[in-house]
Amino acid sequence: MTSKTANPRGRRKKAAGEETKSALNKDTIIAAALALIDRDGLDKCSLRNLARGLGVYPTAIYWYVSSRELLLSEVLAKVLEEVAPAPQARWQDYLRAAMVNCHEAVHRHPNIAPLLGSQLVSNSSTDFKLVEGVLAALQQAGFSGPALTGAYNTFIAALAGFTTLEYAPLPENTKAWQYRVQENLRAIDPEQHPTLAQNIDQLSNRGFSLRWQNGVDAGLDESFAFYVDTLLCGLETMAARR
Repeated sequence: MTSKTANPRGRRKKAAGEETKSALNKDTIIAAALALIDRDGLDKCSLRNLARGLGVYPTAIYWYVSSRELLLSEVLAKVLEEVAPAPQARWQDYLRAAMVNCHEAVHRHPNIAPLLGSQLVSNSSTDFKLVEGVLAALQQAGFSGPALTGAYNTFIAALAGFTTLEYAPLPENTKAWQYRVQENLRAIDPEQHPTLAQNIDQLSNRGFSLRWQNGVDAGLDESFAFYVDTLLCGLETMAARR
């Protein structure tokens, strides 16, 4: 009796005439996961859905990536792999470039925005090139000891914060929710909220908590530039006190 051939990595046997698939490896899995997130959103990126798209059994994915959390950290690392800028003469220019690079990377893959807060600050796939560059820039600014740690944490929080909010996912019932937000803004009572009513035209769909679209359809480039300037001015002020 002929014994069956073992299939330890869980690959499905190809049907007659089926096109040969490219070799499965960690890079192809990460690329496929990112494509799945780009197309269907972060919630749909399960190992089962990913395996189905790759034409393999889920056990094949586990051979390379042991959990969904680890997979997502690898996906984020892939998106942010070009965030670390080239060396700059001025520390301000390095930090500004890192902020802009991160913002642009998420703009290209907006569905990964929620990962910035959950993965960037504590990530098994940390980009030490970026960490080194940020620390060197802050040290050049004059920070050392506990102040260097504080400045570093402030920068990383800023790197994630604005962009995470700008590209936050919209509710599932998007159209109904958007209609309700706009109706609520139109109904603002100028007697109870005079400053808001006075500035509502400028803030509508441009101010956080006053928006019905995210950065995919209504980018906040001017506010982001203001945010980066504010961060750098704050760091310059703190550095001058050292």
